[in-house]
Amino acid sequence: MAVAYKRIVVKIGSNVLTQADGLPDNARIEHLVAQIISLKKAGIAVVVVSSGAVAAGRSMIGISEKQDAVAARQLLASIGQIKLINTYLSLFEKQQMLCSQVLVTKEDFRDRKHYLNIKNCLSILLKHQVIPIINENDVVSVTELMFTDNDELAGLVASMLEADALIILSNVDGIYNGDPKSPGSSVIREIKKDDAIGSFINTTKSGLGRGGMVTKLGMAQKVAKLGIPVYIANGTRNNILTDLIAQKVDHTYFVPEKNTSGKKKWIAHSEHSATGSVQLNKGAAEALISGQARSLLPIGITEILSSFQKGDIIRLLDEHGKLIGLGIADYGSDKAKERIGQKGHKSLVHYNYFYAVS
Repeated sequence: MAVAYKRIVVKIGSNVLTQADGLPDNARIEHLVAQIISLKKAGIAVVVVSSGAVAAGRSMIGISEKQDAVAARQLLASIGQIKLINTYLSLFEKQQMLCSQVLVTKEDFRDRKHYLNIKNCLSILLKHQVIPIINENDVVSVTELMFTDNDELAGLVASMLEADALIILSNVDGIYNGDPKSPGSSVIREIKKDDAIGSFINTTKSGLGRGGMVTKLGMAQKVAKLGIPVYIANGTRNNILTDLIAQKVDHTYFVPEKNTSGKKKWIAHSEHSATGSVQLNKGAAEALISGQARSLLPIGITEILSSFQKGDIIRLLDEHGKLIGLGIADYGSDKAKERIGQKGHKSLVHYNYFYAVS
């Protein structure tokens, strides 16, 4: 039975878009575009997060192994991104459809204003029936400010647009209960909130991609926790997108939890832009992660570890220094320091603006 979605985000990995020799697989790209067009004609808005720029660049120019890794990536991405987007453009134009290039860095999501600017850009593209092709801007990204990989970017985009589903296309059928190459292994069809499957995951990376199944699992669980269904499927299979929507192919499905607000979805992906840190006592930490609607009151705070302003995203740590959640500060660190351990003051972080990371 087919599922009814109005807006989906499709992440296409490098290993899907390239052949074994590292050259772009133009036939595969054309087949995926044809499926996206089919979904579009069926009334589904599709946003594409596409890897492949560095791989495309690698197919066009030779580069010394002695070259600095960041500089090499910048060179390959700068050349390859043109090739990648022109491939998409020509294929969509043949079907009288428009696509656009949206290049982003982690810095572009650093605060609510920038986040909403990107959201507005994507919204106006979708309103005009344009298919956004999103990729990380490796030309200006440097190592410490890069997304873990495009799975992280895709999860952020799906959350930002409050998509009906996120589809992650890899070169395997999904999450396996063992080594995918072992005859005794099979695809885990469905993953729920409390399923412990980390021990099944192969931690090695494959091919041209920057990430592996560990990052896919972590991002899929985070997005599902925010209320968005997630699929991991094999992008090298023919008709994978249309068959997946029609529920005709093996894949791993992450069951979504209760849908959360748009602002909580933003907070969930904002650890990298958090400006301050606050340590809590055991009782306050347990109350916040209990699943009940609890806000952080000053009586539960033991220390302000770094400064912040009203409206900043802050990290909330338990008594052992472990991150338990992220939240928006209702007032600055100076006022928070004055109120540490005291009763009768307003919450530093309201429950509506708190996200538990575990």
